[in-house]
Amino acid sequence: MEILRRQRWWLGRIVALPFQLLVFAAVSFLLVQSIPGDPVAVLTGGQATEENRAAIEKELGLDGSLLHQLLHYLGNAIQFDLGNSIISGQSVADEFGERLPATVELALMGVLLSIVVAVAFAYLAVMRPKSPLAYLVRGFARIAGGLPEFAVAVAAVFVFYATLHWAPAPLGRLSGDIAEVPKVTGMPFLDTVLTLRFDATWSMLGHLVLPVGVLVICQSGVLIKMMLAGLEEAVDSAPTRFRIATGASAATVRASLFRRALPPAVTTCGTLFGYTLGGAVIMESIFGFAGIGGYLADAVSSGDIPAMQGFLVIVAAVSLLVFLVVDLVNMTLDPRRRPGVRAEG
Repeated sequence: MEILRRQRWWLGRIVALPFQLLVFAAVSFLLVQSIPGDPVAVLTGGQATEENRAAIEKELGLDGSLLHQLLHYLGNAIQFDLGNSIISGQSVADEFGERLPATVELALMGVLLSIVVAVAFAYLAVMRPKSPLAYLVRGFARIAGGLPEFAVAVAAVFVFYATLHWAPAPLGRLSGDIAEVPKVTGMPFLDTVLTLRFDATWSMLGHLVLPVGVLVICQSGVLIKMMLAGLEEAVDSAPTRFRIATGASAATVRASLFRRALPPAVTTCGTLFGYTLGGAVIMESIFGFAGIGGYLADAVSSGDIPAMQGFLVIVAAVSLLVFLVVDLVNMTLDPRRRPGVRAEG
């Protein structure tokens, strides 16, 4: 029992995850059900007889009361069954399984590069507060969070593709003369490396520069703000002055600075991933990438209720997993954040 008590800071969050996901699934179901439209009419073109209509509603799980439909949907969701798409007839879970890794990969690229940019520039700005770079970094952090991805992406395509001809055509991840890469993980760029298709790797890098750059420009500002605030506070803290006074090495002082500055930034990374995932869906539409962006657009335009519900549930599941990782990393960096644990700073 003592071991469980000491480990409850992470066990409790893992145990709570399925219940949180069920709540999200219920909310997603009710939200999509409130959208006007008749999925049976979409599927049949409005030509179904009463008997056919009843049979189709039963097959889609749309018969009975709203409570009955909700319980039926949650029961299937527990078994990882999100239903079949009204338009394609394929399993929604399978279709998202094919498309989601590519979108997640694009979002992860944006988040990881945003973290690198934020940590590097915030550190330089704090260490050299009077330098021109520091003023540029602080100015960028103030305006970057208000830049919409779609506007920056369209401007980037106009400038770097249509005007300067520096970027490839926004028609997918690969140039037309590059053969398709065998699927291993479902993450296109990673698959080019795993299959040793380095011609595709270089082609894909060229196509990823603009969309990933747009995500970094639009999302890194908030993270830079958090890092600036955290580093400035850590630099002036008593523990930092003590380490400097006792002759600690520069590497030790830097490690102490980042350990104290990172927890708020790590928390921000969880929220940032959610925003970047939404931005990645927009990037896929603008740059012609395969992923969940086009699938969602088709589902909304056709009134495909199971596909829309599946999208919300899967995005919620990914987001909850990210927030779980963020919590665990935060509590590892700073034990004082663990429930029931007290530690000295």
